[in-house]
Amino acid sequence: MYDDLKIAAIVPCHNEEAAVGTVVAELRAAVPSMDIYVYDNNSTDATVERALEAGAIVRHEWVKGKGNVVRRAFADIEADVYVLIDGDDTYDAAALPQMIDELLAGPLDHVLGVRAQVTESAYRPGHEAGNRAFNNLVSAIFGTRVNDMLSGYRVFSRRFVKSFPAVSREFEIETELTVHSSSLRVPQTEVTVGFKDRPAGSESKLNTYSDGIKILSLIVQLVRHERPVLFHSILGGVVFLIALIVGIPVIVEFFQTGEVARFPSAILASSLAIIAALTLLLGFILDGITRSRRENARLSYLRYPAPSRPTGRLD
Repeated sequence: MYDDLKIAAIVPCHNEEAAVGTVVAELRAAVPSMDIYVYDNNSTDATVERALEAGAIVRHEWVKGKGNVVRRAFADIEADVYVLIDGDDTYDAAALPQMIDELLAGPLDHVLGVRAQVTESAYRPGHEAGNRAFNNLVSAIFGTRVNDMLSGYRVFSRRFVKSFPAVSREFEIETELTVHSSSLRVPQTEVTVGFKDRPAGSESKLNTYSDGIKILSLIVQLVRHERPVLFHSILGGVVFLIALIVGIPVIVEFFQTGEVARFPSAILASSLAIIAALTLLLGFILDGITRSRRENARLSYLRYPAPSRPTGRLD
């Protein structure tokens, strides 16, 4: 089907012995010519054995965290098309040919698998609402509509992978991937994929609250780096509002009496107003730096050709 293309599937795993064999088998059935790399991330069970038995190429990333796995895999693996999928057997591997075809037909650089539950309990309590809230927040801030920014099922072009910095360490890697594609404005689309419960004996590694806080913190950091004028305008606006609250009574008193009796309040209000102005100025300076960084990232991205359909493939 894709004999003229080198396609690599990256499957991050930590203690997934109950599911990884099925994931590898389903990926092999979906795209027989694909290289399947299972990245073991400090598993203490038989994940490695099950992956080898299923015919996967097993590699190791000893630094804990999904983000560290993706960072290592993107650096080490050379391919034309990259597939990223979790090793918990919750995603429909049969949707993969459609996702690859969408990437090649575009040509696109990022195809996001938007999860559609095929079992009622696929989402853990609160996760669907939290995911929706994050989707709306990121879509509003970065101007690109995203319907499942926390999905772990994606297909990428080589030029996307090799221009992606991969700074995140853990589960916030999906957020970084989403924001990178939005800030670089790469051509992308979404494909609906099935999403089901984990198999018996497989446990989620997500912590609803701590991972949610990490994702929200990453979004704030990405806004600071990618939208510095917006970030510093909000920050400067808050400081200026405090300056007004402190300074208005001083100004009113001055117009009433012709004197400034509250020197500490006057000095504090003036200082806060100056800080607010400097914060806004800093935002504009950083915006220029961000523009230069984006131009360099774009040039790095353009070093690689667009993904193309194999010459021998018939539609």
